[in-house]
Amino acid sequence: MKVEIREARETDLQMMLPLYGQLGMDSGEVLPLIEAQRIYRRMGAYPDYRLYCTLYEGAVIGAFALLIMDNMGHMGKPSAVLEDVVVGREWRGRGFGRQMVAYAMARSREKDCYKISLSSNKDRGDAHRFYENLGFKRHGYSFALYLEDGEDF
Repeated sequence: MKVEIREARETDLQMMLPLYGQLGMDSGEVLPLIEAQRIYRRMGAYPDYRLYCTLYEGAVIGAFALLIMDNMGHMGKPSAVLEDVVVGREWRGRGFGRQMVAYAMARSREKDCYKISLSSNKDRGDAHRFYENLGFKRHGYSFALYLEDGEDF
């Protein structure tokens, strides 16, 4: 099944926010719309950091963010960071996530990135298998330090 993937518009946020509650983080809570709108506008001010939405038959069924960043290393070639990939529960297992990641990979190649990377919570085995089936390799170690009390991995 073919989907439409495009840069999200501010008017899409209301349909996208419930998807983030399905990622298994933040106890299922999502940002209030007004805060999401503020962040969306801030993301748009970055040179190449965009939020994308995935539509099927006119409904928003998925979302992801893609940051293309410049680097001093790697002879100045940019790299891409794929973040907050989510497909609505009722739409999973139908190839939509595969199309979304393929879109992000193609966009990263267009921007001449030397790599695209992502992180995934260590407990999300299904997500790990999904990414590995798309050709992603476990690479090195991921380190994180929460800067707020009470946060846990």
